[in-house]
Amino acid sequence: MEKQVSPFAVLVQKEIGDYIYSWKFLILLGIILLTTIGSIITILSLIKDYAANIDLENSFLFLNLFTASDGNLPPFISIISFLGPIMGLALGFDVINVERNRGTISRVLAQPIPRDYFINSKFVAALMVIAVSIFSIGFLIMGFSILTLGIYPTLDELLRIIFFLLFTCFYIAFWLNLGILFSTVFRQSATSALAGLAVWLFYTVFYSMIMNLIGNAIYNSQADTSLFLTRMNRLSPIGLYTELTTILLTPSIRATGVLSFEQLFGALPSTLPFSQSLLLVWPHVCGLIATTFICFAIAYLIFMREEIRA
Repeated sequence: MEKQVSPFAVLVQKEIGDYIYSWKFLILLGIILLTTIGSIITILSLIKDYAANIDLENSFLFLNLFTASDGNLPPFISIISFLGPIMGLALGFDVINVERNRGTISRVLAQPIPRDYFINSKFVAALMVIAVSIFSIGFLIMGFSILTLGIYPTLDELLRIIFFLLFTCFYIAFWLNLGILFSTVFRQSATSALAGLAVWLFYTVFYSMIMNLIGNAIYNSQADTSLFLTRMNRLSPIGLYTELTTILLTPSIRATGVLSFEQLFGALPSTLPFSQSLLLVWPHVCGLIATTFICFAIAYLIFMREEIRA
């Protein structure tokens, strides 16, 4: 007796194929991959110069592949922080309105399947494509570095890198769901794309400028202004992700806020184990996941209440 294939699995497979063979995904993946390779090759040349003179067990040398920069090309975490939102928006800005304008959405929903299968399959398929792409790039970096340097990551470094790649998928999933939300709200794909790019541009360029102006206008001391900017930066998905990944990939960071002189006095310079760093960034992770599912929940409710006409 043949095993019956779930209609949801069929929809997901169809969407994965559409994503993989679309030019927008291939172009974005190529840009990220080429920029990453250039950055890693530059960093490897710097690491080779001092790798033989340090204690490899305690130096966390492997993490420098994702965080270090020579000044010419940005580090990998900056590349993902900048280009990751564009990938998420590119995969999500036209998933609903294009199907609506072509009339294919009414044909799919005319089949004996639950209505939410349609939008859920779009999200699951895009998330799987993002996860495979990010983990492939991350493991490619590690494999290339092992072959070049002959140095293997420690268990602590490996766990930090794996969770960094996982949290990166959550970060891109937020922008994916934002694109799906705009695709559900707006009828034209050009409008939803511009709306997504406007949000991305606001958080990338203007948000920090506005917060700096507000902080300098309210507070007189530099310490109060820095504390205000640190807190406001966590309201931005880009700032939240940057702080999360920096703490996770830098074991020497032991706190998330601004420390006073009394707190620093007598503190021993040491690194945190992976479990403690994970506890330190856990509120950031929860905030990132919460905003991601809030965007999808709003898009889901709008889609389920929308009247679909042939």
